[in-house]
Amino acid sequence: MAYKATVFSVMIASPADVIEERNIIRDIIHEWNDINSKSTKCVVLPVSWETHSAPDLSGRAQDIINQNVLDNCDLLIGVFWTRLGTPTGDFESGTVEEIKRHINEKKPAMVYFSTAPVAPESLDPVQYSALKEFKKWCLDQGLVETYDNISDFSDKFRRQIQIKIRDNLNLSQAVAGGAQEFFGEANSVSDGAVEERLSNEAQRLLVEAAKDRNRIITHMRYIGGQAIQTNGINFVDSKDQRSIARWEAALEQLQGEKLIKPRGVKGEVFEVTSRGFDIADKLSPLVG
Repeated sequence: MAYKATVFSVMIASPADVIEERNIIRDIIHEWNDINSKSTKCVVLPVSWETHSAPDLSGRAQDIINQNVLDNCDLLIGVFWTRLGTPTGDFESGTVEEIKRHINEKKPAMVYFSTAPVAPESLDPVQYSALKEFKKWCLDQGLVETYDNISDFSDKFRRQIQIKIRDNLNLSQAVAGGAQEFFGEANSVSDGAVEERLSNEAQRLLVEAAKDRNRIITHMRYIGGQAIQTNGINFVDSKDQRSIARWEAALEQLQGEKLIKPRGVKGEVFEVTSRGFDIADKLSPLVG
């Protein structure tokens, strides 16, 4: 069945030496949509100059990309390994120009730096030196992330994109509020709409948490996997990344709706709120 959705655009910005990471970003965003788009009525659209621009001789190439692609994006993901990219005339590289232009508009950017080993003879010393200077600049601006290998990047980005969406956009409230900006102020919503917005996983997790002896959900990460547990049930299949993503998304959705709240600062234990109990009571006959 067709449904209306709010679309949010995410710019993927990087030099040419991190192609695999760019593909992973797209795959994880598509995975988020598969799991969340119907329940949140929100779709996250991965965008890049390769896929969203066309030949145009009306001006400087980077200006055309900025105006037609970058400026329409709500979030930017930047990834680097050994290269900074080709200078544009105004900035050290096209990727740097995109990042600086984006944050100058007070829009959020998530920037990643690879620490994967590289053969010294393959390094371009000029590029690598410029990259190190840019990394220093980024560290002065805020928080960046590093990763050791492709698997590490995939795990970190899968988790952190959910955190970014949760912390900067209460998805369900933004939808209920109408034409809200991606990272704008959310309007309050009635409990009557909450039950319909919750994914099946979020509904079941909340109902079981309300039955739990301590009324808590635990989210534990360990070598080889992770667990999301309540009422004696572990909902996650650690060997299945889609299972992990679904249940992490459910946990994020319950937090966004203020149906659970973290206990402590580690993000490992969550307790059901008063509002959460009210919604769980309504859902219990339906979920079982």
